[in-house]
Amino acid sequence: MTSTSLTTPATEKETTFKLGQVLTIVSGHFVHDTYSAFVAPLLPLIIERFMLSLAQATRLTAIMQLPSIINPFIGYAADKVNLRYFIIFAPAVTASLIGVMGLAPNYLSLAFLFLLVGLSAAAFHAPAPAMIARISGRRIGLGMSLFMAAGELGRTLGPIIAISAVAAWSLDGIYRLIVIGWASSFVLLWRFRMVSSKDHLKKPGHLRALLPSIRTFFLPLAFITLSRAFLTASITTLLPTFLKGEGATFAMAGISLAILEGAGVVGALLSGTISDHVGRKSSLLMLFSASALLLFAFLQAQGWLVIPVLLLLGFASLAPQPVLLALVQDQFPDNRATANGLYMSMSFLVRFFALILLGMAGDAWGLRMTFYGSAFISLIAIPAILALPKAAEELK
Repeated sequence: MTSTSLTTPATEKETTFKLGQVLTIVSGHFVHDTYSAFVAPLLPLIIERFMLSLAQATRLTAIMQLPSIINPFIGYAADKVNLRYFIIFAPAVTASLIGVMGLAPNYLSLAFLFLLVGLSAAAFHAPAPAMIARISGRRIGLGMSLFMAAGELGRTLGPIIAISAVAAWSLDGIYRLIVIGWASSFVLLWRFRMVSSKDHLKKPGHLRALLPSIRTFFLPLAFITLSRAFLTASITTLLPTFLKGEGATFAMAGISLAILEGAGVVGALLSGTISDHVGRKSSLLMLFSASALLLFAFLQAQGWLVIPVLLLLGFASLAPQPVLLALVQDQFPDNRATANGLYMSMSFLVRFFALILLGMAGDAWGLRMTFYGSAFISLIAIPAILALPKAAEELK
């Protein structure tokens, strides 16, 4: 498929799933999230280099979530104009910032770098899911599954690449990997070169249309996001640090994160498609219940049992995101990017506070007890899922 095929308008009545266009955006998500996944496996090295407490370390990763405040504004703009350059250059910008983090001379400079990484991530993640929804026809769940599976695949390979790069060049030398991010952006630029700034867009609904849904939809969604943030932030950000504290080597701690994220690829790939058939709410109820139970099981597992439990935990805990994204797109067909921006902003901000609280709890009670607490908090999602309204598409 040539790049000019990306200019085909997508109306709400179209049912064609435009695989080539979807894969173009998906590839950018894969590369972008590969670099952002460097942070968690390298966090133990950063803690050692700057002699940080867990609270200080988690503040660094939390800072990456702060730019999510502007996600609704990016989403609103994306409903009116094509923000393809945000999607095109985000992999290059993120790769550059992550690549030089080993050269940061002190804690404050590293925090500033992570803030810029957060800006780049916000510029990509606010418009991209809405664009995926427009070109997925009636198979939005499948589009979101491919999009999120690519991100999870990037987060699977990211720890392995980061560990290998540090072993070869040390933390200071990972800047050599920046070139891959720029190569990805040049490919995206070539694929999108013929797209007009007005292509694929439809006239968005008025923002006032979102207001009645603040209580009925976004309030229960906020509880779901909050409960999930503690569990996912624990296992995706602090798992290497937890395992290293339990006696694992730096390499094994990073590989364990890759195993978790690898299972998440399968979960993300299947969950959205399954939810197209069995329903969003039913899918979420099963996944959230399983995630809490599997985190309890992981904390009790010993020896070889850790690996299969980690695989199941990764599958269940990372699978809900495509379903949640599809749920938002279903609910707001006339303001998809704006609604997605609101959701992403809420999601990242909640994760920001969750990371800070997890770091403080880890310093006070240890990471094992903190992980147990995260599993209990995740169960808050179950009544909130039941309170979700039917999607706008279901009511037609």
